[in-house]
Amino acid sequence: MAVPTTKAALLAEIHQSFTLLQKELSTVPPGKMLEKSMDGHAKGTLISINNLIAYLIGWGELVLKWHSMRQKGQVVDFPETGYKWNELGRLAGKFYKDYEDLDYPQLIQRLASTVSLLETLISRHTDQELYGEGWYGKWTMGRMIQFNSSSPYKNARGRLRKWKKQQAESGNLEVGSF
Repeated sequence: MAVPTTKAALLAEIHQSFTLLQKELSTVPPGKMLEKSMDGHAKGTLISINNLIAYLIGWGELVLKWHSMRQKGQVVDFPETGYKWNELGRLAGKFYKDYEDLDYPQLIQRLASTVSLLETLISRHTDQELYGEGWYGKWTMGRMIQFNSSSPYKNARGRLRKWKKQQAESGNLEVGSF
């Protein structure tokens, strides 16, 4: 799919990538959700499926926070207060910790809620507001939303597919279970 340049295209991409991610997640056996056996977001680390979902929630909620702060006239400290763009592995660790008390169903519900809020945010803006002007440096609002929603959903789906293949090859996951 091409990089979205309109509100309709952005909404369609988020919907499609999230739907495909949900389908992929639905095939993971419940007993595997907390197992730290997937390559992490920081080099040399391992994460669980729950951590992966927490990461997606974290970025989605961060986008919502950026927009809320801007709407209130506050200065946004990108990507997050206390973190620089070259510390995204550390920020991922924060997201894992932020949502570690939620079980898988709660994480899925929170992610779906975050996606819904992002869709509402997008719906409130025109194509011009989303794509006609810089919002953060050279990046438009729509592109910043896409970078932190549909792109990570696609990446997460790819990670899940790779993880399931590795698990099956090592005998830790029955091929028929996904």
